[in-house]
Amino acid sequence: MKYQFIDTHRDEHTVVKMCKVLKVSVSGYYKWVGRQRQGPTEKEIYRQELCQKINKSFHESFGTYGSPRIHADLIEWGYTVSQKTVARLMKEMGLKATQEQAYVVTTDSNHELPLYTDLVKRNFTVDEPDRLWVTDITYIRTVQGWVYLATVMDLFSRKIVGWYMADHMRVELCSTALKMALVNRSPSEKLIHHSDRGSQYCSKEYIDLLKEEGCQISMSRKGNPYDNACIESFHATIKKELIYRRRFNTKAEAMKAVNYYISARYNKRRRHSTLGYVSPDQYEFNFLAGQQLKAS
Repeated sequence: MKYQFIDTHRDEHTVVKMCKVLKVSVSGYYKWVGRQRQGPTEKEIYRQELCQKINKSFHESFGTYGSPRIHADLIEWGYTVSQKTVARLMKEMGLKATQEQAYVVTTDSNHELPLYTDLVKRNFTVDEPDRLWVTDITYIRTVQGWVYLATVMDLFSRKIVGWYMADHMRVELCSTALKMALVNRSPSEKLIHHSDRGSQYCSKEYIDLLKEEGCQISMSRKGNPYDNACIESFHATIKKELIYRRRFNTKAEAMKAVNYYISARYNKRRRHSTLGYVSPDQYEFNFLAGQQLKAS
């Protein structure tokens, strides 16, 4: 900084001469000296604190939060600041959120198992929990080989209510994730279960499990991957925020990291733009609190 240079060398050269060479005003230098002696102003202290909190939010999100989500964190933490200011400070600090990557659909629908009608028809708006679940499989590379993740999402809150990982793609992978969701949520017969036409979801074992629970069965149309876009989007998110950032040496290491991400990060903390920048858990809490108020 020019003023700092002048202050350091004022015993060697005159202030006036150094200001002239560095093309700064003498009065500006002395104002700077006065601020240094008095300490930072309240405004400067507040700005420093904002920058620290922006750093905290950014790095806790593994570098994936942009200004809207960081702004939501700051508001929740009690700061009064505009999103525009947050964006400007992030730019000054060199903080830039990781961009989304296109996701890949890997569905084996080349089978002769029974299929079901698409009941959702890309209407992803749900008014209550446990009315529409969507599910899918994705894959994770490790040094030891591939591991596979089956997830079940409640479309109301975008919460992952069931998941399971294994080193195979047999029907047990999907049915175990579904059983976890059923135990966690105990849905009513109003629940629609939506999946792609993969052989696991069309298998007798899986369909029998859905029928035992009274679930309505819905499947994406052939050649329409966007019919199941929300769960595909989650898999793109976990890859962007976790999987592509790590090198997993073992399958067990990958499973541990994914379990932690879903349970402790995504469901509890990650702000979702579709939910007004709150986490899935917070969104469900707000809904239940509102229902209780209406009933009282």
